[in-house]
Amino acid sequence: MQRFTFVLLTLVLTVYHQQINAEFTAQDCRELGFVKTQLFCSSCNSLGEYGLEELKDHCRECCQQDAESGDKLKVYPKAVLEVCTCKFGAYPQIQAFIKSDRPLKFPNLTIKYVRGLDPIVKLMDERGTVKETLSITKWNTDTVQEFFETRLTKMTDDDDYLRTNRV
Repeated sequence: MQRFTFVLLTLVLTVYHQQINAEFTAQDCRELGFVKTQLFCSSCNSLGEYGLEELKDHCRECCQQDAESGDKLKVYPKAVLEVCTCKFGAYPQIQAFIKSDRPLKFPNLTIKYVRGLDPIVKLMDERGTVKETLSITKWNTDTVQEFFETRLTKMTDDDDYLRTNRV
């Protein structure tokens, strides 16, 4: 009987521990009203200002770490912004970003036109392997620029092979 109680107690504690440390899936977050790929943890901190304190725990389970949350933000050497020009009408903020001079500030950003695709950003390592993919359908031009300023490696003059190979 004592062994059965010990096994039962161990099982209950294990299940309880897994529930506490479990992170919600994208589907779980969507059902709660959060979009996991677009939610930064710093946004969860401001829920109390709007009387939504009870959502904070669920928000934290669905968010991505960002600079304000205290964790080191992962920075990537390359990124690709993929979008279809046929979708520019639905996403004028993305069109405004692409058609402006803002992308020129990011020499390690490539804009790729893919037929029928909603706007996404693919963050890549040095070899060009995609490490993260994010939907940017709800972002405005300032958010897109700020994202690339914080998540892309800053290019220096030494990184520009045309400048270093001048005769």
